[in-house]
Amino acid sequence: MKNRIVVLTLFSIAMGLLETAVVVYLRAIYYPSGFQFPVVSLSETILVTELLRELATIIMLAAIGYMNGETKSERIAAFMYSFAVWDIFYYVFLKVLLNWPATILDWDLLFLLPVPWIGPVLAPCLVSLTMILIYATVFYKKSKGIHIKLDRTFWGLVTLGFSMILYTFMYDSVHTLIELSKLESFDLLRDIRSFIPKSYNWPFFTLGEIVCLFAVYTLWRQK
Repeated sequence: MKNRIVVLTLFSIAMGLLETAVVVYLRAIYYPSGFQFPVVSLSETILVTELLRELATIIMLAAIGYMNGETKSERIAAFMYSFAVWDIFYYVFLKVLLNWPATILDWDLLFLLPVPWIGPVLAPCLVSLTMILIYATVFYKKSKGIHIKLDRTFWGLVTLGFSMILYTFMYDSVHTLIELSKLESFDLLRDIRSFIPKSYNWPFFTLGEIVCLFAVYTLWRQK
């Protein structure tokens, strides 16, 4: 099992470096003075390519997670771990190569599917640490001969918690699109470029994290 964990970790770190490399190229082209909001306009081809690349990344992380578990619960936990390590090391390599972010509270465009996710760098890193904790709980229990099941209680809590967190990531994008759609001269690709994030809903994010951590607690109590 230890060899599987090592391989899963190395693969996820390598994926993080690959993600960073793509972003380094994009920022050199579109943000030569450094990334900042509002975002610049991408051609339709580049935008579609980015969306497909993100989808392909998720598929690859899910595939390696599937291969590193024996049960459905272990495979899901392994996918969460792979995603988390990939996400954290993406920022580690960005810091090494571009010296960005300046602080963990800098805003970032986190994801594009299904709408842009926006938030401080610290937020997704905290979510990733929670995913790692889920994985650690499942496989620690397995090492003790206890096969944890991700039951309805766990999924109910995790769905609620992550939904609250995703709300904080997507709220600005959705709210901006709704407001812009009210304009007579609404042009999505043009007007969304004027958006600059100002504040983040940390209280609601924290509540979502607490719910997710309670879900982990329910796993820990399984015997």
